[in-house]
Amino acid sequence: MWSPATPVSILLGLVASLAIAAPAPAPVAKLPTDVIIVKGAWSSASDSTMPLPEAGTVTPESYDNRYFGLSLPLPDGWVQKYAGPPPSDSGYYVLAQLSPTETSPGASRGTVLISAQDLFFTPIRASSPLELVNYTRAHLRTDYQIEKPPADVMVGGRKFVRFEYLSPAAGLHWWILATQIRCHVVEFVFTSANTRVLEMLERDLDSMKGSQSDDDAPVCIKDYANTTNVVERVDPLFTEPRYNPVPVRIIIDREGKVKHIHFLSAFPTQAQAITEAVSQWRFKPYVRNGRPMEVETGILFGRGQRAGL
Repeated sequence: MWSPATPVSILLGLVASLAIAAPAPAPVAKLPTDVIIVKGAWSSASDSTMPLPEAGTVTPESYDNRYFGLSLPLPDGWVQKYAGPPPSDSGYYVLAQLSPTETSPGASRGTVLISAQDLFFTPIRASSPLELVNYTRAHLRTDYQIEKPPADVMVGGRKFVRFEYLSPAAGLHWWILATQIRCHVVEFVFTSANTRVLEMLERDLDSMKGSQSDDDAPVCIKDYANTTNVVERVDPLFTEPRYNPVPVRIIIDREGKVKHIHFLSAFPTQAQAITEAVSQWRFKPYVRNGRPMEVETGILFGRGQRAGL
């Protein structure tokens, strides 16, 4: 024990020995830049081969999304500065957020938000682009003005619902064009103080490439995973209690086997338990016009469980 009579040389030696024995501090891990970090539940999938709704890519030329089968050309100098968050547990996706750089040609500021709402899990009563856009219209703030009410239009050979409104205080216009692809409402939201910028963005949407129908995609059927269609079922065994909703999209092959599981929002242990169980489920094959078809459907595990389970 140290006392006032302890020689200083002994204390110095003790401090030196402790410094030598102390482990070197661990290197500090740097967070990735230009990414919004959300801790906890996350999106994931049972395999890496099937395209996912949130897995679109932005290049200097276009926004491309294999899941939705579309490619949208971008104006020169428009970029995505930040990747969006993962899908919400209500099935809302921020697919891309685009804006011009300071050196981009042209002049005015503007933004493009590409989003998708999964109609299997939407918390509001909406089953079409028109119903979803009408919900937006009904919940506008009182200081916004409607310039054009929702109406059906054809853009690039595809049916859209178009809606325009204005914020007089901010001097900003919003143009929403919404369409349905694979049981999602995909929205292109253009914002600018200059309507010429909005017209340019809509012209780019008119030249959007992609499948004009969902004929090659699985048939989307809400609540298909019910007791009538499930012939074999194994319940997931969770190792720890969680109270979050876990929305899950699955693709069922022509023989009734589960070929793909996509978690919109789940903790890793939840995803593992559900994957092990749902992979063993068997369904009645879905037949249309005498031909077996693949089916894409949604199941909600956890809080607020639905989909007939």
